[in-house]
Amino acid sequence: MKKGKRLKNLAKKVEVDKLYEIPEAVKLLKELKSCKYDETIEIAMKLGVDPKQADQNIRGTVSLPAGSGKKVRILAFAKGEKEAEAREAGADFIADDETVKKVQGGWFGFDLAIATPDMMGTVGKLGKLLGPKGLMPNPKSGTVTMDIGKAVTEFKAGRIEYRVNKFADMNVRLGKISFSEENITANLTVFLQTLLRVRPASLKGTYIESITLSLTQSPGVKLDVSKARAFVSTKA
Repeated sequence: MKKGKRLKNLAKKVEVDKLYEIPEAVKLLKELKSCKYDETIEIAMKLGVDPKQADQNIRGTVSLPAGSGKKVRILAFAKGEKEAEAREAGADFIADDETVKKVQGGWFGFDLAIATPDMMGTVGKLGKLLGPKGLMPNPKSGTVTMDIGKAVTEFKAGRIEYRVNKFADMNVRLGKISFSEENITANLTVFLQTLLRVRPASLKGTYIESITLSLTQSPGVKLDVSKARAFVSTKA
C-alpha cells in the first residue's frame, strides 16, 4: 500500500473534531499501527507559557515507569573515580582526549552527554558543536551532576528530558507502540503529572492548551485536556 493511501485509511479511524479521553486514545493508537517496525509514540503539546520568562522556560527530566523503548548511547565526561563510576553504570563512551578530538572532527555516535561539574571546562570547548544538536549537558536536565553513575543508570532505564521550545511547543517520545496499553498509559500519566507539578507560579492563563498523541507515521489523536488532567490526578 502506498504511503499516501495508507495514511488516508488511517485518518478515517480518527474523528478529526473529537477530543479523546486517555484510555480510548491509547486504544486508538494501537489500531493506528501500520508499519513493520516498532513505531515511537510521541506527544505534542502547546503550552500557554512565555519561554522568554526564566520561570516559564519549562525544562526537566522524568523517569518513565515502562522505559522509553530506546537504547540510549551515553558519552560521559568524567575522570578518576567518577569515570569508573560512569563506566560501571553502563556509559558507552568516556570523553578522553581521543574521543574529544573525534567529536571536534564531527563524530556524534551518542544520544546523550552527561558530565560532572569539574569537566564542564572540557565540555565548554565543544559547546558550539554539542549545543546545536541538543547534546550540551545542563544541570536543569540532570546531565551535569556529581552523581554520574546514578544519572547514567536512570537515563539508560528510561529517564527522558522534556523542554519547551521558543514557540511554547513541547514534543516528547513516550515509548513504543509494542508496549502494552497499561504501560503506554503509565508513561503518559507520569509525564503529565510531572508537567503539571512544574506549572510556573507566575502563569495566570491556561497552562496546557492542547495535547496530541501520534505514532511515527500516523495521524494525530487529540486529547481532551481537562479530562486528561482529571485522569492523571486520580493516579497520583
